[in-house]
Amino acid sequence: MDHRGTQADKGVRRGFPQFEEETEFRSESWERAALGIEFGDDDGPAPWLSEEEHDETGPDWVFGRNPVREALDGTRSVLRLLVADGAGGLTTMIDEAREQGVPVQHVPRIHLDRLAQSMRHQGVAAMVAAFDYTTLTAILERAEAASEPAFLLFLDEIQDPQNLGSILRSAEACGVHGVVLPKHRSAGLTAAVARSSAGAIEHIPVARVGNLATTAAQLKEKGFWVVGTEASGETDYREVDYRVPIIVAIGGEDRGIGRALAGQCDWVVRLPMRGKVNSLNASVAASIVLYQVLASRTPVAVAAKKKRAATGAKAKKTKKAK
Repeated sequence: MDHRGTQADKGVRRGFPQFEEETEFRSESWERAALGIEFGDDDGPAPWLSEEEHDETGPDWVFGRNPVREALDGTRSVLRLLVADGAGGLTTMIDEAREQGVPVQHVPRIHLDRLAQSMRHQGVAAMVAAFDYTTLTAILERAEAASEPAFLLFLDEIQDPQNLGSILRSAEACGVHGVVLPKHRSAGLTAAVARSSAGAIEHIPVARVGNLATTAAQLKEKGFWVVGTEASGETDYREVDYRVPIIVAIGGEDRGIGRALAGQCDWVVRLPMRGKVNSLNASVAASIVLYQVLASRTPVAVAAKKKRAATGAKAKKTKKAK
């Protein structure tokens, strides 16, 4: 069921002035606000938003053309689209938003600057419904529906939003069925994470659990294997057979995987390195291991065979049409 209309109405009630679509916001008060006269010259909240709309538990803001486009194509309801005056190349996006019943408003660019603060907005922003975490059960059902061994990613205390977003981007690209975060000492699914994920956050399920180690132990009873990553790991990451129900565990940069979760690992793998540095950024290490899982499950010979079959089927279809 589509709840866009209801949620959009709710978004208006949460503090937006009820202007007509495409309102230019050129009143004297708005111009004064743009110059910081009435609201000060600091980097405080954008003047047209209520306190509730700035509450971290309220709707999220997504900035940038690709993230906003992904939001429109994703599962979360888009409540409002803001477009900077003079921003070009957004006609298709605006048309799509209107088709979905999303209110579109043009605002002076300075308002987006104030709203985005340090983020690069590229002339467009979308207010979306707060991100809903899924459940572990839903992730497992998704894996089962895919008719392939489950592929989960556990992130232990990844606290930097940029790292979390980058990891989500790689996870979605590699076919991870779901990501699991701890409820505490972890970055949440914020606008900064969405921006860093380049829209991947809209397409990959994320669940939160109280204890990653306990959850891993429960899943091992269901046939899962756990692979942790550490610079001191005894096994080369390329030596593991990933063609089984697998959990890849990545730890934070400061302390790596916690002791309890490490105790649940069937393998603790290392990435061979020849340079002088002894570790990699968490998002880089995660990407390397995730792509190894993808590669082991889709060997080149199999991928080539599938491509040839698809090409042959297309050729037959074209010949038959002639």
